[in-house]
Amino acid sequence: MVSDRVGDFIIRLKNASAVKHASVEVPYSAHLEAIAKKLRELGFVGEVEKQGRTLKVALAYDEKGTPRIRDVKRISKPGRRLYVSHREAHTVAGGTGARIISTPKGILSDAEARRLRAGGEHMFEIW
Repeated sequence: MVSDRVGDFIIRLKNASAVKHASVEVPYSAHLEAIAKKLRELGFVGEVEKQGRTLKVALAYDEKGTPRIRDVKRISKPGRRLYVSHREAHTVAGGTGARIISTPKGILSDAEARRLRAGGEHMFEIW
């Protein structure tokens, strides 16, 4: 039993890409699927598909075989929720990374949150 599904998910992605696995399987939840689809839009992961009670996420690598996910940092945790306004959603790693924010408009990246003027829970940073 994992108490922090999002934290477990992003660490699994980071560890699997570090050892060059092709994909990662995690227990399914709609929230994790939305996060995975946002990461696919941003180019950090490949295909995302639901397989019964699991979510299979293909990892993305560049043409040299370097993982697209270099590191992740969990910001908001179950014991300490942190929220940001759209004005506080800054870029990550000089624009090569992204902040993932859970808003009333859905899961958004930092750029989308600024554009849509939506704040929410600052979940994690990925670069």
